[in-house]
Amino acid sequence: MERLRLGVSAIFNLDYTLGCGQVFRWEKAGEWWYGIIKDRVFKIRQNGRDLIFENADKAFVKRYFSLDVNLREVLLSISKDYHIKRAIQHFKGLRIVRQDPWECLISYICATNKNIPGIKRNIEALSQKFGESKIFERKVFYSFPTPAKLAKASLTELRSCGLGFRAKYIREAARKAMQGNISFEDLRKTSYEEARKKLLHLRGVGYKVADCVLLFSLEKLEAFPVDIWVKRTILKHYGIHFDKGFSEKVSGKNSLLPNEYKALSEFGRRYFGKNAGYAQEYLFHYERLVRH
Repeated sequence: MERLRLGVSAIFNLDYTLGCGQVFRWEKAGEWWYGIIKDRVFKIRQNGRDLIFENADKAFVKRYFSLDVNLREVLLSISKDYHIKRAIQHFKGLRIVRQDPWECLISYICATNKNIPGIKRNIEALSQKFGESKIFERKVFYSFPTPAKLAKASLTELRSCGLGFRAKYIREAARKAMQGNISFEDLRKTSYEEARKKLLHLRGVGYKVADCVLLFSLEKLEAFPVDIWVKRTILKHYGIHFDKGFSEKVSGKNSLLPNEYKALSEFGRRYFGKNAGYAQEYLFHYERLVRH
């Protein structure tokens, strides 16, 4: 068992971080969280300023949970108004994790028009069918499928995982990854705008999926994904920044046209600045769990 002591000035809450909807393959049992990243299963819990974990090293834990990010400065930079300050106060310590980009891409393609329980079911079915089994504490876990495995899958096999119309997008993304047409390292190094443009070339990847991948796996903290919860909180608390006709038009919609999405997302980026993605996640979690 390993132990990592957080610094005196460090702010971190494991439950908020893993329970806020940004990741789909973590489950809590008792006081422990169990997760699998690539082919590594590990468990972790928090006891005050101590993180206790097994089957991982300290460097991995620090990087995955973005413990090198000065969260105090990030939160100060986005504390623009009373509403975001309330969200921060309620969920202080929530950090954006650094997910594996391949898993993140496929997970958010799966997430299109799905709620979180449905997304989790689809990803688990996909992993059980195409991943590798791993035994940890006498329990069976499944690694996330590699591009090679998904590239060879038939659409019938993929649809059996509950993917529906997303099956063809997932197989196509896997084939592009196998052909070297997707380079996550190149995307990480380029600008947010350029990286988003490249992701949008993939079928099944719209603005929201691209922004989620950029924020949750490629360290583009200025990305501001907009779903129904974020749209709701923007119109409710920041509606004065939009034309009344626009607000009325999009308020009742479950899905947004590209220009409508861009208007809301670009507002978030302008208003909250270079760490807008953190504002998005705090607002999303607060609207979903507290305001709803």
